[in-house]
Amino acid sequence: MADPAIVGGAALLGLAAGSFLNVCITRMPAEHSVVRPRSRCPPCGAAIRWFDNVPVLSWLLLRGRCRDCGGRISYRYPAIELAAAVIWGGMAWRYGASVAAPTGAVLFTLLLAIAVIDARHYIIPDALSVGGCAAGLALSALPGSTPPGAAIAGAALGFGLLYVVGWLGEKALRKPALGGGDVKMMAMVGAFLGPGGTLLTIFLGALAGALVYGPVSLRTGKPVPFGTFLALGAAVSFLFGDTLFDWYLRAATAGPVASTLQ
Repeated sequence: MADPAIVGGAALLGLAAGSFLNVCITRMPAEHSVVRPRSRCPPCGAAIRWFDNVPVLSWLLLRGRCRDCGGRISYRYPAIELAAAVIWGGMAWRYGASVAAPTGAVLFTLLLAIAVIDARHYIIPDALSVGGCAAGLALSALPGSTPPGAAIAGAALGFGLLYVVGWLGEKALRKPALGGGDVKMMAMVGAFLGPGGTLLTIFLGALAGALVYGPVSLRTGKPVPFGTFLALGAAVSFLFGDTLFDWYLRAATAGPVASTLQ
């Protein structure tokens, strides 16, 4: 069992990461700097004091309102911070002191930001996808991580496969079928998960998008925020990819044997 102190420390790091993630989610779609200016109240624009910027706690103490104008501050801010804390603490609890813990924490933090931004704005900032791809390739150099060769192959496969699918879809539909952000995002996912995880992510993302958002898209005409569902597929692939592959191989090899015995 993981050391509770390590899990707690990781969760605190996650809270800090979640606080910065809120800045990214708010500013990146508008192409604003995530460094300057300081965080401000969305309704009135007043700079938020450092003691009012403590993740989750400050929002609770202020009851979700700005100290200056009393305007409401969205529950999204503490929700993202808590989600990031769960991600980082959960990875430390599941994987302990192995390389998989920080690798999973970084990947899931990126996926969280991508999922929220794509769901709200239908864009995936290059800073997350391209920067995340670089982070995945760098982490592959660590012992116990996805080997560098598999990381490079996964990034190339993710980018190339979605690029071809998007190109074919555009030719068939005579309109853009996939955004460039989705293509670059899959390069990032491939760098973390390798070729097998890349294929599983695309399959699960397409399946979830079709089942969950497909009916909404048909009724409203809104496009599917594919990056959001790819993020879900990547998360499942990271946590349960080996189990799913083992189950599939057992089912595939058991089929012919079972038929010959009947």
